[in-house]
Amino acid sequence: MERIKLHDKYFVPFIPNEKIKKAVSDIAEKINKDYASCEDVPLLLCVLNGSIIFTGELMQNLNFPCELTSIRLASYEGTSSTGVTKKIMGLNINITGRRLIIIEDIVDTGQTIVDLVKLLNEEGAKEVKVCTLLLKPDIYKQNIKLDYVAMEIDNRFIVGYGLDYNQLGRNYKDIYVLEK
Repeated sequence: MERIKLHDKYFVPFIPNEKIKKAVSDIAEKINKDYASCEDVPLLLCVLNGSIIFTGELMQNLNFPCELTSIRLASYEGTSSTGVTKKIMGLNINITGRRLIIIEDIVDTGQTIVDLVKLLNEEGAKEVKVCTLLLKPDIYKQNIKLDYVAMEIDNRFIVGYGLDYNQLGRNYKDIYVLEK
């Protein structure tokens, strides 16, 4: 892992892929235990684009029948959250009476999660759980329970493993942090 440049900013190594894979495996174990005796088929809701890699890796570690769908939301511009969640691509499946697991790449202020859980409940979801690869606990002050958190990090701007800076950096297998 070495320093990378994306647009006008430099990023340095932060979390190696081996540590990410271990965290994903550990969180999958918890989800597997919770859904081992589930009689209906849960629906995994991948929050695009950032959660694609995490969702794919997580699914490979799940050992119960599940379906997959996606939704695309946006709340970031550059390196900071706008505080406003925009729906870019909505649900393409009926979720009435369904058990859902939201798969998110990172939760910081949590506004996206609040808005998404509200939307899913309005659409008739039977149950909504939240799974995130990363949580910034210092700035998450919402009342929505995060059921599965793979890793906690400080409030720093990161890229890689699906996370981007103005659409670049998602393809790196490791996670990088903005150089100070």
